[in-house]
Amino acid sequence: MKNLFLFCRAGYEKECAAEIQHRASTLDVGGFVKANNNDAYVVFQCFEAGGADILAKQLSLDSLIFARQMFVAGELLSDLPEQDRVGPIVAALAEVSKGGELRVETPDTNEAKELSAFCRKFTVPLRQGLKKSGSLLAQENPKRPIVHVCFIGPGRAYAGYSYSNNSSPYFMGIPRLKMAADAPSRSSLKLDEAFAQFVPKEEQETRLRSGLNSVDLGACPGGWTYQLVRRGMFVSAVDNGPMDEKLMETGQVKHYRADGFRFEPQRKNIYWLVCDMVEKPARVAELIEAWAINGWFKEAIFNLKLPMKSRYKEVTAILETMQAILKENGVSDFQVQCKHLYHDRDEVTVHLWLKPNTPWQ
Repeated sequence: MKNLFLFCRAGYEKECAAEIQHRASTLDVGGFVKANNNDAYVVFQCFEAGGADILAKQLSLDSLIFARQMFVAGELLSDLPEQDRVGPIVAALAEVSKGGELRVETPDTNEAKELSAFCRKFTVPLRQGLKKSGSLLAQENPKRPIVHVCFIGPGRAYAGYSYSNNSSPYFMGIPRLKMAADAPSRSSLKLDEAFAQFVPKEEQETRLRSGLNSVDLGACPGGWTYQLVRRGMFVSAVDNGPMDEKLMETGQVKHYRADGFRFEPQRKNIYWLVCDMVEKPARVAELIEAWAINGWFKEAIFNLKLPMKSRYKEVTAILETMQAILKENGVSDFQVQCKHLYHDRDEVTVHLWLKPNTPWQ
């Protein structure tokens, strides 16, 4: 199997393509990209037979900004016969042995999602066929490779596998989060997803615990503040606009009517800094850099609004500049992650963790 199949947001195929081309080159894996606008996926075809497997093992999915999910795939299976779609797919997956789970998926487009009902029904006979062939275990096993079949159209699919330790836990790489009825805005889901993306479940009890102090820059009306409050944190909400009344009634929020770019915290024991301001990405990055250099937080999550062109190039340039500036100013122990989340649109979410190996008192 020479292909690496990557799911992404529709309209961001160029960014996903530029990123996988660049990252593959750093691992000395040669190949070329096949991508079309608004397909919501990219295929990187390697020159060498084992190239895609190398990428699936060595290229961390979490380190990719624009890819939601990826799997090693064979050639496109086209014109699958209606009377027997199982047979050709089972044959295409012959080299996959003892998979632990089957996912029959589609790209995240309206056209492809019309196949979702078919995919659900088709999963049952396909699972039976793959168990019979040995490509799938009789019982699910979270430690074994995941078998993927992605239908990009009627009778057209890519089939392959991903490694369970380097794969999204969600179908199509999309977390299914429920909008809380009392959340002030839908932007609340962005921070909810960011916490799930950047803070492992086994560490959330410590890093997202009740009683922590936090700051929300550009908080109005309170979508991100809501996520901090519901986890029991105390929030300094900074915005010239009004805050949601129910949030203020919790007693956990102190509203500062101020410019987020000029605000300085009174407390020096802030754990979380969050920021979702509509501003040029370089300016937001400079603000976070200043807070980090002053040591005003432990972890930060912030959004960078994307330009219309050269989005991958600009994001990587901003992140590289941020890391260089922090190091130049004596901040040497930190971790940076960036992801184009499902609930993001024309923006990416960045996580900056200062002194990640130091326990927080």
